[in-house]
Amino acid sequence: MVAVSAKFLFFSSPADGSKAWQNINSDPGTGIRQRNWVPVPHTIEVEDLRGKEDATSLDTTGFRFFRHPAKHTSFASDEEIQREYYPESIDLIKKATGASRAVIFDHTVRRRRPEILEDTPDKRQPVQMVHVDQTPKSAEDRVRRHVPEDAEELLKKRYQIINLWRPIGNPALDWPLALCDYRSTDQQRDLEPMTLRYPDRHGETFGVKFSPAQRWKYVSGMTPEEGVLIKCFDSVQDGATATLTPHTAFEDPTTPPNAPKRESIELRALVFYD
Repeated sequence: MVAVSAKFLFFSSPADGSKAWQNINSDPGTGIRQRNWVPVPHTIEVEDLRGKEDATSLDTTGFRFFRHPAKHTSFASDEEIQREYYPESIDLIKKATGASRAVIFDHTVRRRRPEILEDTPDKRQPVQMVHVDQTPKSAEDRVRRHVPEDAEELLKKRYQIINLWRPIGNPALDWPLALCDYRSTDQQRDLEPMTLRYPDRHGETFGVKFSPAQRWKYVSGMTPEEGVLIKCFDSVQDGATATLTPHTAFEDPTTPPNAPKRESIELRALVFYD
C-alpha cells in the first residue's frame, strides 16, 4: 500500500454541552471562523489509490473516482459555469448513478491563496477541516428549497445529494482532497450535527470526530480530466448502502515545492430516482 502521513483537523463537541455552530465566513483579520468548538489535530495515514481508482463506488465507499474530461474548461464566471458546465455535469451524474433527474443547486470554485486570510463567497479556499456537507435534516430542507413544486413527491422516493469535484487549470498536487471510506465510519460515534450560520439563514452539517478505525483515501496528482463524485446524503438507510462521505483538503508531504496552488470546482446536486 502506498500512503502518506498528514495532519487532519477534526471536530470536538462544545465543552458546555450545547449544539455546535460555526459562522460560514471567516474573520477578515485572522482568517478564523467564529465557532463554539475547538478543532483537534490528528496525524492520519492516507492511502493513495492512484492505479486503484476502481476500488471505489458511491454505494460502498461513498465516493467514486472517474476520468471524464469536461467540455467546459475556462470556469471564468458563475454565469458561464451554469450555462456550459452544469448541463454536461448533470449528464455525467445521471450516467454514473442511473438517476432519472439531477438538479445542481450551487457550486464553489476554490483557489488556494495563502496570502488571503478570509474565506468569503468570492474568495473560497480549500476546506482544511474534516466534515460532511449535509445532515438528513439539511438534505430534506434542500429538496424543499430548490425544487419546491415537486418536493412532496420527490421525498417519497430515493434521493441523494452528490458533489462533483474536479481540479481546474492544473493537477491537484497542492492540498488535495482526502475521503473517508464509509465502511470505516461509525455514524453514532463519529458524527455530530453542527449549525452553519449564513448571513441570511441557518444550515446544518456534520462535524466529524477522529476515530482510529477510519480509513482515508486520495488519488495523487488528480488532473482536470479526472474527478470524484462524493455522496453527501442518501435517503436509503438500510445499514449497508453508503450514505455519506467525510472529507477534507490536506497538506500532502509529497507535494513538489514548485507545484501550482490548488484550484478546483465542486458542484452540489440533488439526485432523484423514479
